[in-house]
Amino acid sequence: MSLRNWLRKGWLVEHATSRSEILDLLKVVERDIQDSQVRGLSADWRLNIAYNAALQSATIALYASGYRAAHEAHHYRVIQSLRFTIQADREIIGQFDQFRKKRNKSDYERSGETSDVEVKEILGLAIWPRDAVMEWLNKNYPELN
Repeated sequence: MSLRNWLRKGWLVEHATSRSEILDLLKVVERDIQDSQVRGLSADWRLNIAYNAALQSATIALYASGYRAAHEAHHYRVIQSLRFTIQADREIIGQFDQFRKKRNKSDYERSGETSDVEVKEILGLAIWPRDAVMEWLNKNYPELN
């Protein structure tokens, strides 16, 4: 499988990005990493914010590669694309996907089931793709950074 195969299946669409778009997304990542650490917010909400930071980092890599996720299963595809963009290992992608499911549950079904420990874990996961994507961008697409 490859991103090209995903494009043929309709899971992705071609996307021409710009340095400005990438920098704007990086600002979102940085804001969300900071905001996810604000005391006084519920653990559910802090998890959601940290998850968004990680998702936007993955989006940056996908955009730089010339694609964006189609609407169906958008978050799932963005997360899974990390194995093709920055060659993330399946274990990290699996953790990320578990937080996607947890975030969906806290957003749409139940509140109060997120612990501070989980927030700390997703925050670490949010910082990792930001750093990995930045290193990858500098190496492969320096004109976008």
